[in-house]
Amino acid sequence: MSNSMAASHAVNRTLYDPIFVAGTACKEAMKIHGKDKVINATIGVVLDEEGKLAVLPTVEKIFRNLKMSEYTSYAALSGNADYVDAVKNIVFKNTNCAGYLGAVATAGGTGAIHHAIANYAERGETVLTSDWCWGNYKIICAETGKRLETFKLFNDELTAFNITAFADKVESLLKVQNSLLIILNTPAHNPTGYAISNDEWDKILDVIKSHAAKGKKISLLVDIAYIDFAAERKIAWGFMDKFSNLPANVLTMISFSMSKSYTFYGQRTGALVAISTDADVIKEFEETNKYSCRAVWSNINNGAQVLCVKLYQDEKLSAELEQDQTNLRNLVNRRAKIFVDEANEVGLKIVPYKGGFFIAVPSENPVAVCNELQKDLIFAVPLKYGIRVAACSMPLDKIPGVATKMKATMEVSSK
Repeated sequence: MSNSMAASHAVNRTLYDPIFVAGTACKEAMKIHGKDKVINATIGVVLDEEGKLAVLPTVEKIFRNLKMSEYTSYAALSGNADYVDAVKNIVFKNTNCAGYLGAVATAGGTGAIHHAIANYAERGETVLTSDWCWGNYKIICAETGKRLETFKLFNDELTAFNITAFADKVESLLKVQNSLLIILNTPAHNPTGYAISNDEWDKILDVIKSHAAKGKKISLLVDIAYIDFAAERKIAWGFMDKFSNLPANVLTMISFSMSKSYTFYGQRTGALVAISTDADVIKEFEETNKYSCRAVWSNINNGAQVLCVKLYQDEKLSAELEQDQTNLRNLVNRRAKIFVDEANEVGLKIVPYKGGFFIAVPSENPVAVCNELQKDLIFAVPLKYGIRVAACSMPLDKIPGVATKMKATMEVSSK
């Protein structure tokens, strides 16, 4: 006889997250051996050179000087009007993207992804993303009654986006579905650091438009959580122009997050932004997602919205913020370069890294490799197709030798 009281769809749900498992093991090792002896390549936040959470000075300055009422007030259900306007401008800044825009405030980038999956994929049907992906996509799909399938992100040489695999998977799914939600994380992809090039975007959109011409509904969600850590930040935003003048049955959505770009991880503030050539599609987008906001969290962090608006509307503060972001991005890039250069020297195969928090190392047995590395007090995250190395969290002086040790460990594990 079962003792379960959960509804049938919730029975046997358990959460195993390799990121938190690896992070917990790392913390335990630090208690035993001391922080100085442990290399933490697990955590998805930027740590400073002393191993403390890095915070952008301009963000801290403004946040500490908000009024108490700005922290504690309720926000509007869809987000405060000035925040929503600011986010639309931030996402499409310095672009020529034309179309009708909509946005709703969400609980971080995760909330934006949740709403996109909940409202733009039919229950019981399939959402598509790449094989290297953030594991939470699958959890959100399961939570909302959808399935997640993947296409092979890279070609066999690990040099470019696998447009053939993408096109084949889209076609096969649209043979049995009348609509499809596609999630692409770029630039500074989690967990590989890859960025889809402009030429690759053209090919991706050609595939999407070809199916739209057959009457299929395509929703494209672009997760830009790490965009301000792309190696070439100004160039990184250029692909937004490509979402102009798409067919009315193609909806492009952008998942915006304050977590990484503002070092505001715990404040859980973001937005789902949409662009369409059809005004009615955007009106529907705003109403549909407002409904979901009310159902899931009612409204989100008011103080974080106020902070975002202050930083956006004040040119001096915007310039200070951008400089802070540049400084932090340069630090992460310096760390990544040490690892990538050493990997190339010793022949450690890695996925193409173009910027961001993480570098990915393909492996046939990532769990075994990570377990062996832990014996040398090196902690990284084993994923399905390889190992995620968090360049964002490793101090500069601890990175030399990590790629070499990883290469040696992988050679022993393969025997």
